[in-house]
Amino acid sequence: MSDMITADLVDLDLSADSKEAAARALAERMVAQGRVTDLEGFLADVAAREAQMPTGLDGGIGIPHCRSAHVTEPTLAFGRSATGIDFGAPDGPADLIFLIAAPAGADDAHLTILSSLARQLMNAEFTSALRAADDAETTAALIRGEEQPTAPPAAAAGEGKGEGEDAGAGGAAQGAVSASEDTAAASVAASADAAADHTAPTAAPSVPVQETHAGTGTGTGTGTGTSAGSDSRQRPFRVVAVTSCPTGIAHTYMAAESLENAGRAAGVEMLVETQGSAGFTRLDPAVIATADGVIFAHDVPVRDKDRFAGKPTVDVGVKAGINRPTELIAEVREKAARGETSAPAPASGGTPVERAGDSTEGYGTKLRKWLMSGVSYMVPFVAAGGLLIALGFAIGGWQVNKAPSVMDHFLWTQTDSWGALLFQIGGVAFKFLVPVLAGYIAYGMADRPGLVPGFVGGAIALDINAGFLGGLAAGLIAGGVVMAIQKVNIPAALRGIMPVVVIPLISSAIVGFLMLVVIGKPIASAQKGLTDWLNSLTGANAILLGALLGLMMCFDLGGPVNKVAYTFATAGIAVSDPSDSAMKIMAAVMAAGMVPPLAMALATTVRGKLFTRTERENGKAAWVLGASFISEGAIPFAAADPLRVIPSSMVGGALTGALSMAFGATLRAPHGGIFVVPLIGNPFLYLIAVAAGVCTTAALVILLKGMRKQSPETALTDPAGNASTAPDETKQPVAA
Repeated sequence: MSDMITADLVDLDLSADSKEAAARALAERMVAQGRVTDLEGFLADVAAREAQMPTGLDGGIGIPHCRSAHVTEPTLAFGRSATGIDFGAPDGPADLIFLIAAPAGADDAHLTILSSLARQLMNAEFTSALRAADDAETTAALIRGEEQPTAPPAAAAGEGKGEGEDAGAGGAAQGAVSASEDTAAASVAASADAAADHTAPTAAPSVPVQETHAGTGTGTGTGTGTSAGSDSRQRPFRVVAVTSCPTGIAHTYMAAESLENAGRAAGVEMLVETQGSAGFTRLDPAVIATADGVIFAHDVPVRDKDRFAGKPTVDVGVKAGINRPTELIAEVREKAARGETSAPAPASGGTPVERAGDSTEGYGTKLRKWLMSGVSYMVPFVAAGGLLIALGFAIGGWQVNKAPSVMDHFLWTQTDSWGALLFQIGGVAFKFLVPVLAGYIAYGMADRPGLVPGFVGGAIALDINAGFLGGLAAGLIAGGVVMAIQKVNIPAALRGIMPVVVIPLISSAIVGFLMLVVIGKPIASAQKGLTDWLNSLTGANAILLGALLGLMMCFDLGGPVNKVAYTFATAGIAVSDPSDSAMKIMAAVMAAGMVPPLAMALATTVRGKLFTRTERENGKAAWVLGASFISEGAIPFAAADPLRVIPSSMVGGALTGALSMAFGATLRAPHGGIFVVPLIGNPFLYLIAVAAGVCTTAALVILLKGMRKQSPETALTDPAGNASTAPDETKQPVAA
């Protein structure tokens, strides 16, 4: 830790009034020390991590963090705010802010040190000492572990949190159990050693708890009323846990420490598997087998989750593991007392959708996830193949599709040959679209055994001209067939060859038969009918289709409805010689998708006083995101004010889609925004369509926000509760 933080990276009078400003102030110190090479790029990575899940913790702690290619070495910066900064914690603003910067390729040793800090934040004496420190050097030494915290007992007891609550992140494990604080605090010294090898789970020692302590924390109920020492002949209740978070640097290890401390306080044997960035060491199967209950505190899918099947299980987000560990232990004990267990692991260990989702999800939700699984794997092939084909046309001309194979004819000095090369590579990539779509739909349903019949069915759909619809059907059939086979009770002697020989053989034969003999021809006819219908669209019908696609692209800004419209468009151009109508649809979809972020950027520029400082900063980034056809650039605005932003975006998107179709603009590339304008048919009119939608949406947003009646209170705070920037509005160039 000695190299990670110095006095120059400590700000004990952090004056920022928002989490973005706090991150910038601390990041600037990192830049000054040569720890960060690109301030804006690093802050973008921090913001992207923050968008996944707020990094505020109970007890007044904020831990913005990320991995970034702009970080030269693992670094910590610390700031202390007198007024508090909102990082999204349930109990209010944070006054202790740690900015954790890890290089994109940070090694295990450095990540271990970062996890050690995360565990220290669970120690009330440590956080109290940070609040009491009066100089930067002492603070840095505390964080490095060179100074021992000597906070007064009153401060260590949870910083005055309300009765019945956990004592925040600084005292989450202690709750209100004052007599156990010495034991919990003493364990922190050991936790630093444990963190040096944090991937190896260690059992917390069984600590006798006084009978008077039971139930004083939140949600302990009767489940924690029996102390480990009440019957020396009876072994303690045993719990195994898994913690994980999107970045795997901080929350993962803080949740582990919190659960371990709570386990000690409750007299429970607690072993935690931390699935963090530095990898993880699996709990011993024998330990899992003897466990009385399981706690999952995670925000990303638990790896090898089937190991824990058939036991009383509590499944929550990682922050619940940090903020209310005592409740989780009580809940798992109650489930064990009732005999309530999770479902046994299926033979395949659960499908990707089941491992990532909730077991109570309905069939409709799972079906959507299965389809999105296939689409998500297909889209990179669409982007790569489509852009290569578009570049081939741009370099080699519109006759490049008639060029001979570059295997037979390629001249290094001729641009036509290079155009043909790019076109033919793109064509090869496009041949994978339908098989990949089908294969990964089946994978989402049945895991790896579904890949072979899925790819086979998709390839057949391609051969019989069943196209995109055939791929959807093949994937669903393949996944269903494999799931049915897996339910058959197979003799133990044959189980070893099932995934390698039997399942691929039988499922491929069944899927091939169904696609070639039963349903392939009707689907191919339907695909041809759809293509013919699209080709026949002219005039008002084409304009209406463009408006509908524009509405869909702007409805949920990258969500399922947006993806349906985008997939519909890309499926039309996913052939070596797409129809003119298919290219018009692709142009309309991309044009409409650019509208929301560009409109929000324009609105924040024209009438900045209607937006918070954070929104104006997001508006600057939205220019680039919108120009790059990344609709998600408008999400921060839609989340803060959905009733004004989303309808306005839909109106502008519908106008742009309709105009693009009316102008006859065409697009062969499936992505790229303004960077592929040279590849667009009728590019000038296309840009006019985009500009019309952007101006319409921006005008509507400004009009609706201007009509909003703000009370003095709402005028002084933004939607996140941060102080308004009204006093500095006069410094902004505002157009009337």
